[in-house]
Amino acid sequence: MATNKHATIRYLALDKCFRNSGKKYYINDLLKACNDALQSLDHKTEGIKRRQLYEDIKFMESEDGFGADLHKGKDGKEVYYRYTDPNFSINNKGLNVSEAAQIKEALMILSRFKGMPQFEWVDEVVAKFESSFGLKKGAEKIISFDENLDYTAVKHISPLFNAILYEQPLSIRYKSFTQKDEIEISLHPYHLKEYNNRWFCFGYNGEEKRISNLALDRIISIKNLKSKFKRNTDIDFNEYLDEVIGVTVKEVPVQKIVLKINNDLWPYIETKPLHSSQTRINKEEKNHVTVFVKVRPNYELQSVLLSHGERIEVLEPESLKKEILERISKIK
Repeated sequence: MATNKHATIRYLALDKCFRNSGKKYYINDLLKACNDALQSLDHKTEGIKRRQLYEDIKFMESEDGFGADLHKGKDGKEVYYRYTDPNFSINNKGLNVSEAAQIKEALMILSRFKGMPQFEWVDEVVAKFESSFGLKKGAEKIISFDENLDYTAVKHISPLFNAILYEQPLSIRYKSFTQKDEIEISLHPYHLKEYNNRWFCFGYNGEEKRISNLALDRIISIKNLKSKFKRNTDIDFNEYLDEVIGVTVKEVPVQKIVLKINNDLWPYIETKPLHSSQTRINKEEKNHVTVFVKVRPNYELQSVLLSHGERIEVLEPESLKKEILERISKIK
């Protein structure tokens, strides 16, 4: 049974009843105590029924729950419930199996930040959790992340994150793959985004007088500027970046991209859409499925489409279809 917010309220209410050795709590009393507690949290709740109450008691007794040892005394035909040990409480109990597993997974995710500058505290926090909750350090890793351990830009994440948080303008020495010489950029950073195992920072570029993005692995150095931070946009970057695949935002309108997808590829595209706007066009087709996405065409869109080879065909717009064909023609 999932330990959600309402369940936790019920367990605490039952714990209070079971600890009270001066009063006998029968099923109806326990049911009322749970529903009163839920009502205090949410006056619109309909409460729970007896079946749910019995499930809660069973969970509290289980090792997956709190391992509570309950005395079930008979008073005529009725049964009352209380802890066998009056000093027992779920508040004094260690983590149950499912809670320990959830914390382990959270720690594994947190551990991804180990080694990053200014994230040294992660090691200390992880050690404290492992010690406090008796989590087995040598437990088998059951979740993996797509990581690039040799990625050179990791050192820039923390200073850029802090600059965004505290609205600190920056002077950045930068050299793209297409430039011969490095350049100096005054950047007012707004947003960090990871794409394809690389990080990018979006902000107002003082030299170009526009929003631009910088690849963190092309940054040479970062220094704070004493100038005033410029918030030259009201862009919601979550929406802004949802209009593209990847991180390249061209000054072109959002377009309807219609695609023909082979049947053998469709299950993969259906379960992992090319974009959140992906919509299947409702018509009968023998060997393929037709869908559309609404995005700003960019280099990353073309790269994703080309990565699927002949199994995806661009139907419209004609301009994108032409660009794809030109790129294919250059392949030798």
